[in-house]
Amino acid sequence: MATATETMRDQEFEPDWSALPRPRLERMATAGNEVLECYRVLRKTGDNVVGELLRDQGTFYEWQHYPKGDIFDAETNAQYYYHAHPAGTRGDEHGHFHTFLRPKSMPSGIVPADVPHENKPTGENDALSHLVAISMSAPGYPNRLFTTNRWVTGEVWYVAKDVCAMLDCFAIDHARPSWPANRWIGAMIQVFHPQIEALLRARDVAVADWEKRFPDRDVYEDRQLEVTSELAISVEDQVRKIRAALNG
Repeated sequence: MATATETMRDQEFEPDWSALPRPRLERMATAGNEVLECYRVLRKTGDNVVGELLRDQGTFYEWQHYPKGDIFDAETNAQYYYHAHPAGTRGDEHGHFHTFLRPKSMPSGIVPADVPHENKPTGENDALSHLVAISMSAPGYPNRLFTTNRWVTGEVWYVAKDVCAMLDCFAIDHARPSWPANRWIGAMIQVFHPQIEALLRARDVAVADWEKRFPDRDVYEDRQLEVTSELAISVEDQVRKIRAALNG
């Protein structure tokens, strides 16, 4: 797996908890409770969010999207899928979720970045943006957040500031293929909102740095740059910090 520089990949993304507005902290706290509630309900039957998406999907194949056709909410224009790379290419990861937002639900005034785009889509709702990827452990729980270069998902590139503005727009507000999985993934983006913003800013720094190092390459299509920023996470630790910030 090709990544950005070690400095960028390992940098700290811890927010300044005292500087986060109370409404943001309250939204994060609600999201944290939602994540934990999804876990509680799924554990009662020995399930997890990954298993929810793989159920009745047949043999689990690397690279294939699960479920087939992705999960897409036609009202919110949010989209996600789960897949896995070959064993050992991403450490102890079982697989990961990719999350997206399509243009019809993006905040007003947001347009793709002024960069070369290969095969830029022409449909009014096709220029989707990747938000963040959520890496999952073998037991089916999140252990890492990461961002990717454009070629990885075939997205249209938006600058970090605009992608950050999209985060509050992501929601899957229907029951298929799994009500708890859909609720969980929307809540994950909210509970880690400040870290995801930091990862997106780091993504743009990593891409700009790579472009300076290799000016003869198309940085957005360079297969040598795959993961642009990443962060190990713990839902339980995050929830504790949110509660402490609210009570501090």
